[in-house]
Amino acid sequence: MVKSSHEAMHRIFQECPDLFAGVSKVLDLPFVPPRSVTVLPTDLTEARPVERRVDTLLRFDYDGDGSFLVAVEAQSAKDPDKPASWAYYLSFLYTKYKIPPLLLVVCQDRPTAEWAARSVPIGPEQWTSLTLHPLVVGPHNMPVIADPDEARADPALAALSVITHAKEAVVDGILKALSTALLDVPEAVAGTIIEFTAQGIGGNRRAAEIWRNLVAVDLSFYKSYISEEIRDEGRTQGRVQRGAEDVLLVLEARGLDVSEGLRERITACDDPDLLRIWLTRAATAASAGDIFTEPQGDA
Repeated sequence: MVKSSHEAMHRIFQECPDLFAGVSKVLDLPFVPPRSVTVLPTDLTEARPVERRVDTLLRFDYDGDGSFLVAVEAQSAKDPDKPASWAYYLSFLYTKYKIPPLLLVVCQDRPTAEWAARSVPIGPEQWTSLTLHPLVVGPHNMPVIADPDEARADPALAALSVITHAKEAVVDGILKALSTALLDVPEAVAGTIIEFTAQGIGGNRRAAEIWRNLVAVDLSFYKSYISEEIRDEGRTQGRVQRGAEDVLLVLEARGLDVSEGLRERITACDDPDLLRIWLTRAATAASAGDIFTEPQGDA
C-alpha cells in the first residue's frame, strides 16, 4: 500500500497511465491518446557511483514516430537543487532512449507549483545552452471535480484533483463526489483509486477522516484489502479519538484545569496504550499535567 502523499502524487500515473490524457485535456494541451503506454524503470544511475532516480517514468507510443517519455516528479516544497537534477534526468533519458522526454511535476500548494513551473536557463549568461521547462500540475490549474458525473467520467483525474487540492477546504466536496462516482466503478479499478486518494490527502486529518467514513459507509461493499485497511485505520482512529475524549472528560469531571496546550497534547496523541495510561492517572492526578508524569511506584 502506498504510504505517503509524495508516493501518491506520482504513483497514480503508474497505476493509471491514461491519467496523463486526462491531465492534457483539462490543461488544453495538444497530446492525443497514445497507442500504448509503458511503465519504465525509474533508475537513472550511471556506471559511476551517483544514484539518481526519477519518481515515475512512462513511455507513450504512437503509430509512426510519435513516441515520447513522461518523467513524473512529486514535489512538496521548493528545493534549489531540483532544477539541476531535473535537467540531468531529461538529458539522461534523451541519451538513453533517443526519444523526447517531458517532465511533469505534481504539487500540492500554489507557491511550490509556481516555483516549479519557472523556466530555468542552463548555460553562461552570454548563451543559454539548455532551458528547463517543466509541465506542472497543482491546485493552480487542476479542476475542482465536485460533480459525481464528472468524477465518474474520469475517476483517476478526480483522484488527482483530490491529491492536488489536498491542503484546501474544497477537497471535502471532491471526496464526496468521488465516493459517489466509485459506486459505479469496477472494484479492480476502485481499489486503486481508493488507495491513492487516502494516501494523497497526506496530513489533512479532517479530509482523511471524511474519506475513511465515506469508504466505510458509501463504499462498504468493496472488500479489497486496501478498502479494509482504510476501514481499519478509521476504526483505530475512532478508538484513539474516544480515548482522548475519555481522558479530558475525567479531568474536567474532577474539576482540574486543562490548559489549551495540555488539551492539544492529549488530542494529538495517536497511541491507544498511552491514552489508557493517561486515563488511569487522570483518576487520581493532583493536576492535569500530572498525567504525563510517571507516579512514584508505577511499574
